[in-house]
Amino acid sequence: MSTSHVGGPQLPQERRIVTAIPGPESQALHARKTASVASGVGTTLPVYVTAAGGGVVVDVDGNSLIDFGSGIAVTTVGNSAPRVAAAVAEQVAAFTHTCFMITPYDGYVRVAEALNRLTPGDFEKKSVLFNSGAEAVENAVKIARQFTKRQAVVVVDHAYHGRTNLTMAMTAKSMPYKSGFGPFAGEVYRASASYPFRDGETDGVAAAKRTIDEIEKQVGADNLAAFVIEPILGEGGFVVPAPGFLPTLVEWCNANGVVFVADEVQSGFARTGAMFAMEHEGVAPDLITTAKGIAGGLPLSAVTGRAEIMDAPHVGGLGGTYGGNPIACAAALAVIETIEADGLVERAQAIERTMVERLTAIQAKDPRIGDIRGRGAMLAVELVTEGTTPDPDLTKAVATAAHQQGLIVLTCGTYGNVLRFLPPLSMPDHLLAEGLDILESVFASV
Repeated sequence: MSTSHVGGPQLPQERRIVTAIPGPESQALHARKTASVASGVGTTLPVYVTAAGGGVVVDVDGNSLIDFGSGIAVTTVGNSAPRVAAAVAEQVAAFTHTCFMITPYDGYVRVAEALNRLTPGDFEKKSVLFNSGAEAVENAVKIARQFTKRQAVVVVDHAYHGRTNLTMAMTAKSMPYKSGFGPFAGEVYRASASYPFRDGETDGVAAAKRTIDEIEKQVGADNLAAFVIEPILGEGGFVVPAPGFLPTLVEWCNANGVVFVADEVQSGFARTGAMFAMEHEGVAPDLITTAKGIAGGLPLSAVTGRAEIMDAPHVGGLGGTYGGNPIACAAALAVIETIEADGLVERAQAIERTMVERLTAIQAKDPRIGDIRGRGAMLAVELVTEGTTPDPDLTKAVATAAHQQGLIVLTCGTYGNVLRFLPPLSMPDHLLAEGLDILESVFASV
């Protein structure tokens, strides 16, 4: 088998464009997709993949693209990372499924032990495993409701928590996530977020007091089971809250018997230059939800938190047929080993330094870049026409132009005007630099 069709980091780490993007083979496959897959499943960049690893994605036409997306922050340790591929192959040969609720196995227990060790907070913790980020968020709410014997849940503006009925209710953005899919679950309330570029509030304590005032007036602390928030708002635009915002909210939750839930589905597992984004805030959540980067591409998610809260549901109240699948657990243990052995938390910090320096230089020449923000290898630029007026058309044009030159970038934001960058931490420096060169040339030409 030629190296061009082998996954993992042994792939040639180069951008290689041999056809238009997408090429004829991808176009033919996309026609088949259109005919056979429900049209509600969209595709950002219809190049059909045969291999990926390191910092590249290779398509059926032989193009090798630089990956600034990581499958939406999933392949953080790299696609087909060697330890992950080996662990998965070994587990597949042993057994693929028994259902942990029927006949358990040590992989699930080992993942729970690792999560209890790694997540913020020096208190006793327990974990439970599921399949998707939305499933983890939904179960965190179930656990909080059982523990507090309350029903209300508060989320914030610009939040994204998933596509199940409850998590759609918790998600702020209507299109494409919610429109036409209601009615949604009740007892979900929305409060203000901290969005320094748009609200102009750089004092996080003051911003939090505004949010708390809204909660106390509109919901009432005595009715509130859980306050759920992404430490960095993901789909809402990679918004980093003003300093002091999250610690002030945690303090209020602790004082009022409210379970503080950090949704770290996108920001967890070394992505932000810390193992978890809440570490940047210096406080520990009661519960933390994880997925995406947890298992290197296999479906796995978790809720981890204070043991007394996690133990609130009755026996049989938590679970699911595939939750903590043995293959996904093997992958997760290999991901954690890779992060720790290869120093990937520090690698995310180095990527941040490189990218912010280059993006700041581009911004100095282009006032359409209104804001640069994020942490680690979870960075974004918000594009505007003037002041803070969103420019979704420019954002789409920049992303399209980058795609055509072989750079995978993603968009996000409530207003559709944010370019987000999520390179795998396995990406070599020369590819990172080349991707930034492409971005610079695209901004100069669009």
